[in-house]
Amino acid sequence: MDRRHFFQSTSLVTTGALVGCALPGVAQQQAKTPFTVPAITLPIVGSDEVFPVRRIYCIGRNYRAHSIEMGSNPDREPPFFFQKPTDAIQYVKTGTVADHPYPTLTKNYHYEAELVAALGRGGRNIPVAQALDYVYGYSLGLDMTRRDLQRAMGDEKKPWEIGKSFDKSAPIGAIHKLAQTGHFTQGDIWLKVNGQTKQKANLSQMIWSVAEQISRLSDAFELFPGDIIYSGTPENVGPVVRGDVIEMHIDGLPNLSVKIV
Repeated sequence: MDRRHFFQSTSLVTTGALVGCALPGVAQQQAKTPFTVPAITLPIVGSDEVFPVRRIYCIGRNYRAHSIEMGSNPDREPPFFFQKPTDAIQYVKTGTVADHPYPTLTKNYHYEAELVAALGRGGRNIPVAQALDYVYGYSLGLDMTRRDLQRAMGDEKKPWEIGKSFDKSAPIGAIHKLAQTGHFTQGDIWLKVNGQTKQKANLSQMIWSVAEQISRLSDAFELFPGDIIYSGTPENVGPVVRGDVIEMHIDGLPNLSVKIV
């Protein structure tokens, strides 16, 4: 089986299946293990199948105004990426306000609203012109950030994983198949806190498009089905505290809402 075409040749893993049983990039084994590790999956809208999440890639500073507010020069900076662990996923069901825990170690907890692309094919060195053919579907998500820890690590020229890659730092909605939505190249993206608009932009304002992100990532990593890409956040990121309600919107997708607890 070609692991880069997982969705075309193998049925999806079901909720609660073990990592290693069907996920791409993991050897198929019958050996006993000392414990079980549940697969991280997301519902697929209009289907009884689920989408297995392999890796979470995120692009930094992908809207000009946000890049400037973070102290960067967007006219000269090439795209850069970081990852979150798959268990950073917090699935948020449409029409609900999910409780989202305020994390430990931080006193400056920030929201970042983002379009998420989910891949159904994989490969290396993917040309930009073909990159959107690798998209299985889309969702919307939050890249929650312990900003004080991120900045402290950056000031010390140390990796700032502790500021980005922690438990439940990636709230996300269900996956919508490409046939249901088409590709997202424009449309409003906004975020409100307690009903007050904090972030508002258009997806067309991305510095690097989804196609360009897929292409650049495939130059650095072999991509696989199940990889998802958080495609960057607009300007006006900011803090939330316990009791705040975040609502996120992208034209063409149902809103996502969480309450900080």
